[in-house]
Amino acid sequence: MAAEGGGKEMNEIKTQFTTREGVYKLLTHSEYSRPNRVPFNSQGSNPVKVSFVNVNDQSGNGDRICFNVGRELYFYIYKGVRKAADLSKPIDKRIYKGTQPTCHDFNPLTATAESVSLLVGFSAGQVQLIDPIKKETSKLFNEERLIDKSRVTCVRWVPGSESLFLVAHSSGSMYLYNVENTCGTTAPHYQLLKQGENYAVHTCKSKSARNPLLRWTVGEGALNEFAFSPDGKFLACASQDGFLRVFGFDAAELHGTMKSYFGGLLCVCWSPDGRYIVAGGEDDLVTVWSFLDCRVIARGHGHKSWVSVVAFDHCTTSVEDGDLPAEFSGSDEDFHEQNHFSAGRDRANSSHSRLSKRNSTDSRPVSVTYRFGSVGQDTQLCLWDLTEDILFPHLPLSRTRTHTNVMSATSPPATGQPPSTLTPNSNTGSSNSSSSTTFATLSLHDSRKERHEKDHKRNHSMGHISSKSSDKLNQLSSSKMAKADAAKTLGTTLCPRMEEVPLLEPLVCKKIAHERLTVLIFLEDCLVTACQEGFVCTWARPGKVVSDGPHENTLL
Repeated sequence: MAAEGGGKEMNEIKTQFTTREGVYKLLTHSEYSRPNRVPFNSQGSNPVKVSFVNVNDQSGNGDRICFNVGRELYFYIYKGVRKAADLSKPIDKRIYKGTQPTCHDFNPLTATAESVSLLVGFSAGQVQLIDPIKKETSKLFNEERLIDKSRVTCVRWVPGSESLFLVAHSSGSMYLYNVENTCGTTAPHYQLLKQGENYAVHTCKSKSARNPLLRWTVGEGALNEFAFSPDGKFLACASQDGFLRVFGFDAAELHGTMKSYFGGLLCVCWSPDGRYIVAGGEDDLVTVWSFLDCRVIARGHGHKSWVSVVAFDHCTTSVEDGDLPAEFSGSDEDFHEQNHFSAGRDRANSSHSRLSKRNSTDSRPVSVTYRFGSVGQDTQLCLWDLTEDILFPHLPLSRTRTHTNVMSATSPPATGQPPSTLTPNSNTGSSNSSSSTTFATLSLHDSRKERHEKDHKRNHSMGHISSKSSDKLNQLSSSKMAKADAAKTLGTTLCPRMEEVPLLEPLVCKKIAHERLTVLIFLEDCLVTACQEGFVCTWARPGKVVSDGPHENTLL
């Protein structure tokens, strides 16, 4: 089901793939890149990243795209499944000297057709606030590098705020900024605010308001990526020490942790309802973690090298009518209140009414499918389905389903009281839920055998976990301590052994680029990928290909 064919076929770049929804097609006419379309020589450069924003333009061309390639930053109108904008005429283009852009993020709250607020992080540690529509640079933060001298790894606006943003660095620190404040002319002095296991939060001591407002130090080594929960109240951090740490953002309280099977964690994302977190990294795996239970519930093995991006597909996450396990119940009133931060509110409401209205006469459990995707340094795109037999492993089979069984077969209680703010808003694009056979769970013996048969591009990938290769684990100054800690966590709830949790196979696993993949974003009509050569590709969802002929909106 994963890869098809062998030998030469395995190295062919795929331009389409099929799932239960239909055929996804690469749209060559919708590709974005540098104007000359020449593949970028990516040696030693920072990953290509892509950001989107909708400016609510009345013309119907409201989407804008920003991407970085080497020292360059581009800003275009994004036309989705239609022909790309004229690449020779970017709305804005910037070339930087002495430093490279590493990441960026638009503020969706302030975006208009006349103005957008774009944050750009750089390899030397600075953060720039620019308006690519007005072609203005309004502010530069950490300009003198007095706050942090290391590379910016991730930058995000705080959900619901027009002025607060969070910046992570390869030093392992995160800083909270306010766009209205200056950074001062001297290095900041800090005062401890809160401390916990392997993290600390400090406030900035100053007589007048200045940046940063807060400094978080998290784990050992680089903080590679963070992601806010859909309601903006929790923060998931993926670190080079292999730990996923999830915090209550305002209170700076540690909610739960997870350890990778091997090596550092590179990427993290939340399910649309905030119930599950997926992380990927140097163990070549995707790991699914339950927010409510604070435990690993599944791992996915399909990549042959490091996993660079994970993302949920809110349009293909589906819920089918039926009686629900208790943890899915809730009132519509609660849902409207909790869904304040969520996008796609209208679509979410219809699916949630099914989630919340229990039918005592129909005892059939709900059918739930979460779709997520991953891309990696192996140039492969993988799609995964997380279904109810993994989420609720003790639910009875259909022929023996009864109301009593459903109620008694709910997941184990959470280690802490689940927050009332995270009832599901499962954004539903299609109610066609896949059957549980869309993936297979492999036994430990089979998965080990399969892993050893596969070629790994790195000697410290999944198939080569040995005492020799473990010397290269995290490249931390405290590597001996890291190895000792890893040995202690294996087999615990932080890091279950491979045979202790289900192992998912990908629904789709296709080589789609020549260079390592660095972007995966799911949009309404398409999904977007990008590779280190600087090509941003649009893949039309089934039935969304637009042709110039009479068969518009039909598959070509």
